[in-house]
Amino acid sequence: MTDRKDELAANLAKVEERIAAACAAVGRERDEVTLIVVTKTYPASDVRLLSELGVRHVAENKDQDAAPKAAECAELPLSWHFVGQLQTNKVRSVVGYADVVQSVDRARLVTALSKEAVRVGREVGCLLQVALDAGASERGERGGVAPGGVEELAGLVAGSPGLRLDGLMTVAPLTGEYAGRQREAFGRLMDLSTDLRQAHPAANMVSAGMSADLEEAVAAGATHVRVGTAVLGVRARLG
Repeated sequence: MTDRKDELAANLAKVEERIAAACAAVGRERDEVTLIVVTKTYPASDVRLLSELGVRHVAENKDQDAAPKAAECAELPLSWHFVGQLQTNKVRSVVGYADVVQSVDRARLVTALSKEAVRVGREVGCLLQVALDAGASERGERGGVAPGGVEELAGLVAGSPGLRLDGLMTVAPLTGEYAGRQREAFGRLMDLSTDLRQAHPAANMVSAGMSADLEEAVAAGATHVRVGTAVLGVRARLG
């Protein structure tokens, strides 16, 4: 386990250097950007080691992986983020451990999250997932609300008991006008964030950028980056 802790520590140091350099390059303070480590497919033992190394934000994209892991690590000082596409039949489980759901993209999901949050007496932070590969009113390939639907959905979240509108999230699109143009994509998300904050000043969280493109996200103004493989490595496929 010591070898694994050393490996994670070295990887975290490299990611920290990248974030710090990206901040310096655009005149931002390092503490303006929060690292979220995406621990999907990795065991609870890695989450424990990350906590020992000072990580405070972890993310998962599948409830069947996240729920038992969060339960096993319940005593650790961690904020859990759910970042995957969320089906309404998984809401009860996810609300049990997630502090923030970053993939809110439709009214039906907002209703389900609110109902469950109220039932269990929790406040759940919500990020609207924006699909920059969507048309005027469609959803994106990997979920998300079209830019034109952000205002209405934000109002719904803000008015729903048990929910807190925290901001916006996106995944760099693989198709459409922003394909291969991460900096421009994240810049567009920042423009949408500026518009959102006019009506909802506290919704100032912008989650963008992953292992391959965190520099572009920091340059655009992201407040949170979601990094998996650069910290945990590439896990060998089973079978």
